Amino acid sequence: MEVVFLGTGTSQGVPMIACDCDVCTSDDPRNRRSRTSVHVVMDGLHIQVDAAPEFRLQCLRENIRELDIFILTHGHADHITGMDDLRRFCDLIGGRALTVYTTDEGMRRVQAVFPYAIAERPVSKGYAAFKPVAMPAALELPQGTIQSTLLPHGGVETLGLVFTERSSGKKLAYYTDCKCLTDEAIALAKGADGVVLDGLRPQPHPSHMSIPEAVAAAHKIGAAQAWLTHLTHVTDHGPTDAGLPTGIKLAYDGLRLML
Repeated sequence: MEVVFLGTGTSQGVPMIACDCDVCTSDDPRNRRSRTSVHVVMDGLHIQVDAAPEFRLQCLRENIRELDIFILTHGHADHITGMDDLRRFCDLIGGRALTVYTTDEGMRRVQAVFPYAIAERPVSKGYAAFKPVAMPAALELPQGTIQSTLLPHGGVETLGLVFTERSSGKKLAYYTDCKCLTDEAIALAKGADGVVLDGLRPQPHPSHMSIPEAVAAAHKIGAAQAWLTHLTHVTDHGPTDAGLPTGIKLAYDGLRLML
């Protein structure tokens, strides 16, 4: 299983507009964070989770050329507004609608933001077409299984995802944008080869896990390796990463993992 971190930043991105703090002006490329999304390749199946405002640029930077399944974790702007650029992948799959697996809230948001794209086929080549459907508890595919669970995130619930590749048995849990992990989420992630967790900043936040909360969650799961994502400009990659417990690291844009 291959995991490509397209973006690891918050809704404001890093550098932030009109900010001259040490992180926003840092020379460390790991401190340059586009909005959060990830691309997972499971036995050759290309799965895109969320489409940040920089989605087109992320795909060009990481040479993403295939997309078979799209999953929207929730309908917040930093995860949905890049979906218009999925139009190219509609072309590449033969000019048909791309199924969008998401929550009930996510389906409403897709229909509200992209009413022109809700169709069985694009109106013309080069246009997007989306078929929003509810993400099942377990999506069974020839290449493996994608399990889902709902996580609290302020006024909405977001999809937590667990990928298990059929050929290798490798397992990845992806839990971004959440205030805490439910007992079900912890149970689903047990035995994972890698876990990705929302770790917004060192300080508490009402709808995201802080870095200490994410570290505690990683320990509850007992993952072999954990990476923190959805980071703000408060977090300087080098010193923060060096101070994390063994087995827990900060993710960064362009990070590629082979599980």
